[in-house]
Formats: sequence, structure tokens, C-alpha cells
Amino acid sequence: MARSVMEVPFLGTQRTPVEGKTYYKLFYGDEPDCVTDNGLSIISMAIDDAVGEEVFAAGAHFEPMEMVRITFEVERGGQNKGKNVALHIEAVNKPASRPATTPAPAPAATQPPKA
Repeated sequence: MARSVMEVPFLGTQRTPVEGKTYYKLFYGDEPDCVTDNGLSIISMAIDDAVGEEVFAAGAHFEPMEMVRITFEVERGGQNKGKNVALHIEAVNKPASRPATTPAPAPAATQPPKA
């Protein structure tokens, strides 16, 4: 699976329970194609089940049309097509999270020789 990030206008998150299973979706805006849609194209993306509640709850903290950064994986879908699955969402003005780096060890203090 490939992992990617995109910045788009936020529209909403959705949680739908169906027969004991909960489905999560994230909605964002995109430039219209001016053929099938005008104004703003509404795109939906599935949210990974493992982070569904987290991403759904994060949606309550964004205003409609606020720019957000979505981290997602591209999974193999039917007919060899990719399927984008959201993993994380954050405000664009917040720096992207980066893996923690281990600080370099401090050089060992040398002690003067005893006389």
C-alpha cells in the first residue's frame, strides 16, 4: 500500500452504524469538472476502521471549507483500481507530524587524570 498526503477543503465526517458494523466517511471539496458538477465537487473517502472514531471526532474541530491535511493509504480496489482510505486529518496551519527522532548521544565528559 502506498501512503500519501493531500491538502483540501474540509466538508465533514460521517459515522453510519449498519447491522452491528460502523462505517466511517470523510468528505472534502475539489475543483469542479464543470461537466457533471459546478461550484465545488464533493468527494468522499472511506476512513480506516482502526482509526474511524478518532478521525470522525476530529471532524468536529474543523469549520466547513477549512483547509485540512489528510493522510491516507491507497489500497488495491476492484479491477486493479486504487481505493483511498483516510488514516489521519489535521488543520493545514498545524505542522505535519513527523516521526520522533532520537537525539544524538552527548559526548562523554572526560575527566582530568588524577595526580
